[in-house]
This record gives sequence, structure tokens and C-alpha cells, in this order.
Amino acid sequence: MVKEKLIKKKPFKGKLAFLIGGSTGMGRELAKQFVQLGGSALIVARRQSVLEEAAEEVKKLISEESQFIEIISCDATDMEKLKPLLENFIKKYKFPDYLFNIVGFAIPKYFEDYILDDFKKNMKTNYYGQLIPTIIVLPYFMKEKRGHLIYFSSMMGYMGIMGYGAYAPTKFAIVGLAEVLRNELKPYNIKCSIVYPPDTNTPGLTTENEGKPQECMMMSESGGLLEPKEVAEYVIEKVMKNKFHISPGMAKSIRYINRLFPKLVRWFLDRDYKKARKKLGKK
Repeated sequence: MVKEKLIKKKPFKGKLAFLIGGSTGMGRELAKQFVQLGGSALIVARRQSVLEEAAEEVKKLISEESQFIEIISCDATDMEKLKPLLENFIKKYKFPDYLFNIVGFAIPKYFEDYILDDFKKNMKTNYYGQLIPTIIVLPYFMKEKRGHLIYFSSMMGYMGIMGYGAYAPTKFAIVGLAEVLRNELKPYNIKCSIVYPPDTNTPGLTTENEGKPQECMMMSESGGLLEPKEVAEYVIEKVMKNKFHISPGMAKSIRYINRLFPKLVRWFLDRDYKKARKKLGKK
């Protein structure tokens, strides 16, 4: 297997990754993958107990004396608290080679059921939760002219379906940020990647599905469901190849179709929405 060959080669030996929002789901699997391939990791998330659990799980995969796993409990949207914590960590160890920005959440609703605070909370978490770590770490990347920024958007970052009125705009914003930095940071030899994961079997998706509009649930079923490990393996593989667009599973084909034939994608979405409403007895 290619994976086994990579584990033996240890391509991330001596490398450090910051995983912001990396205590569960895709983030935890990315930490495990990175460490298996020889790297060290700092995992940042809010809940101390979950962080400790993640660290114990990841530490079991360490195979080199030089490797380490550290955790920081902090809200990634709080610049005043996060900045000194990351800066102190960098002074003690070093600045990261990779910054994985995985922070995000979705609470789908009918648009008329949202209140303004829902839109603010989505933007704060999904956009600023990835922007703020970038602002803190980027000066180190620019000074040394190296580093790799990885952002997590969504299939809702290039198309929109009903139910995601507060979520999709934030994921479009993440794509815009990554596009700008990809271009602007070229002179500094800093790499950028943007990940568009489809539905993935994570605790976040479980919460997301609890109040998801029925039509949205029915439309989402056609997109399939990936496991966090599958997504992590694919992302790591593409990051090592310095790929900008990273689309696991069906997200890849749908993104290409949407780029080439956007009207066709919208036609399918409208058709599926109409079918879902008909099944629910709605006009």
C-alpha cells in the first residue's frame, strides 16, 4: 500500500503542524496522519477534555524521539487570547511548517427561521476562526519565506442549497481568502490549499443533522458520506503535492461540473428540491 510506504519514508519528519480546530473529526484524523508520517503537532480547540483525549490517541502513533504532541485550549476567534498562546509556543518550539485551519460548524435552518445573530455567529466561527490563526502565524511564514496554509471550506463554498443560508456565505468567504493569499504570497514561497469536503461522518455533522430542514436532508443524501480517515488521507496526499484545490470524494467531480456547467448544477438542485417538497406534500 502507498500509505505503508509513506509511513516508512516519514515525509513529515522534523515538520510541525498547527491544527486549529483539530480535536475531533477530520482534524483529529489529520493529526494522526501527520504524526504517522513523522511530524509533530499542536492541536488547538476549545474543550480541554476533548483535547486531552485527542492528544492521548495521537501520541500512540509517535515513532521518533524528536516527535511531540501539544495542545492549547482556546477559542480560535479570540485574537487577544490566542495570539500570546501561539507566540509563546513558537518561542518555546518553533513556528509551524503547516497551518491547518479546520474550525467550522453548520446549523441548517429555513432562511426565515434565522435571526441576525445566527449569521454573525456563523461568520465569527467559520471565517474569523480560520482568519485569526492566519493573521498570527503568517508573519513567521513571510519572514522565512516558507510555510503552507490549508483552509477548510465545503461544497457549500462553490454552490448553495436551501437550508445553508447562514453557512454557505462563510464558506464562500474562506475560498475568497485562500484565493487572494495564493496569489499575494507567491513572492514569499508560501503555499495555500483549500479543502472542499463533502458530508463527513463527524460529531459536527451529527449536530448539523439534528435540526436540518427535511428538504435539505433529502437533497444531501445524494452526495454520499465519507469517513474522517478517508478525508484526512486524501488531504494529506494532496497537501504533500502542494495542490491548491482539494476535493475529496464526490466533491471533486461536482466542483468541476459546477465550474464548467453551473446552470446544469442549478437545474439538478432545483429539480431535487422540487422532488423533496413533493414528497413532503408541499407545493
